[in-house]
Amino acid sequence: MKSHVCSFKTYIRDEIIKKGGWVNAHAHADRAFTMTPEKIGIYHSSNLQQKWDLVDEVKRTSSVDDYYARFCQSIELMISQGVTAFGTFVDIDPICEDRAIIAAHKAREVYKHDIILKFANQTLKGVIEPTARKWFDIGAEMVDMIGGLPYRDELDYGRGLEAMDILLDKAKSLGIMCHVHVDQFNNPSEKETEQLCDKTIEHGMEGRVVGIHGISIGSHSKEYRYKLYEKMRKAKMMMIACPMAWIDSNRKEDLMPFHNALTPADEMIPEGITVALGTDNICDYMVPLCEGDLWQELSLLAAGCRFPHLDEMVNIASINGRKVLGLEPI
Repeated sequence: MKSHVCSFKTYIRDEIIKKGGWVNAHAHADRAFTMTPEKIGIYHSSNLQQKWDLVDEVKRTSSVDDYYARFCQSIELMISQGVTAFGTFVDIDPICEDRAIIAAHKAREVYKHDIILKFANQTLKGVIEPTARKWFDIGAEMVDMIGGLPYRDELDYGRGLEAMDILLDKAKSLGIMCHVHVDQFNNPSEKETEQLCDKTIEHGMEGRVVGIHGISIGSHSKEYRYKLYEKMRKAKMMMIACPMAWIDSNRKEDLMPFHNALTPADEMIPEGITVALGTDNICDYMVPLCEGDLWQELSLLAAGCRFPHLDEMVNIASINGRKVLGLEPI
């Protein structure tokens, strides 16, 4: 008798459906589909810090209707893949003010019967400079999760730890989760995940803080990594991997352990750390070649980490995503 043969994509997709559907736990839907062939040269010649300010052009010239159209396009792309919950950061800052988040809420009302949408405020201008702080405070009242980018304040003012305090204070006062971009530059000098763990415990926010990316973790020694995983367990910190966002990490001359520019899910999950999946930026200045394909993200993570554990792959793309968004399992 011949056994039934199917692709792993088909098998995993069917198992994900059984667990409530795909979850895209992290994206930037307000900037999606803003890259053009004319602009792609800028992507190649700019580093991440420069891109943070390059997107000001898009933000400055986008109306509420422009943002709404991009949200709708992104949401419909997710629905077409069987995504049932979608977490996205939304720029709320001195450049775009509240136009993007107004559009986000309009889109959520339209699609409320089709998909669960969760919003976090993207603090691309930081939270230290007074005008940026004003918009952070305004935005915090308009989202479901506090979003953070402490490296921006570290880069501009050397005050990344203070930025973490501000983020966690706000999340705690509002009784909501906090999602923070950490360790994005694939560099062993970065220890933001560890710093965020310490701050999570200091603020009594265990179980309500989620790191995003964490690719620099793999550049540290094995001894450091496993001490960090112990600290993450203590803080009950979760992590979102966005593989396509960082697979293009630049070559470096630094000496470090051989590793992929990916969240080390193969080490974190056996250590009891919840890892979820996100697409991050979709066809914009940051990641122009990302198509928002959840299967591409999941298969890249599993292959790049040599972690083809089918049950865990299913969990990463489904129930773990619901957990990091503060949703109950289905």
